[in-house]
This record gives sequence, C-alpha cells and structure tokens, in this order.
Amino acid sequence: MPSINISLLFIGIFVLLQIPLTVMVGYRRARTGIQFFDGGDPTLLRRMRAHGNYTETVPIVLLAMLAAELTGAPAWLLCAGGTSLLVGRLMHAAILILKGWGLPRAIGMILTFVPMLGFGAWCILRTAGAP
Repeated sequence: MPSINISLLFIGIFVLLQIPLTVMVGYRRARTGIQFFDGGDPTLLRRMRAHGNYTETVPIVLLAMLAAELTGAPAWLLCAGGTSLLVGRLMHAAILILKGWGLPRAIGMILTFVPMLGFGAWCILRTAGAP
C-alpha cells in the first residue's frame, strides 16, 4: 500500500485549524444570544462565513490530495498543494474575520483553487491512464 503520510499530516493540521473557527462562532453566539442565523450581527456573519467557507473547500481538496497521494503523486506536488491550501485558508479566514474584504482574501481563494484544480486534474488524468 502506498504511503499517505503527507496527506495525513495536512489532514491533521486542517482538523486542528477547524477548531478555532468553530469556537469563534460559538463564542460570538453565546456573547450575543443569537442562536440561529446571524441576527444582523456583522461580526457573527463574518465568523460564520469564514467557518463555512473553510468547511466548504478544505474537505474536498484534502480528499483529492489523498487520492492523488494514493495514486503516486510526487511528494513535491503534495507538499506544494497542501502548503498552498494552508496559506490560502489562513489568509482568507483572517481577512474575512477582521475586515470582511481585502486583497489577501482574494489571494487566499486563488491559493485554495490552485490545489483544488491540481489535485482534481491529477485524479482525472490518472483515471484516464496517464502515467
């Protein structure tokens, strides 16, 4: 069986990063008494979107990364893709939580889409029989 150590490392990192994003939403809800939706609170809304966007993008990239590693993707590609995703998610969440919008948020999304595209393409090419 092929090694999946690189994917496991990044999965562990991203699981741990999910915790503060979740806690920040819960803390704001407890502080404001808003139990559902955002209650018109812009801080809660930004925190919810940072958490939601993370949850919407990270799992699919990690799944594709794991599939790429299982099918022989080189270590440099896995490390580069994982690092791009990590930097992208940190940039996106930080700016979204602090300001709502800014150039680093857009760069963060690009850095998220690069490994999404790369690992997805790897999986399709491997399925098509590419070496």
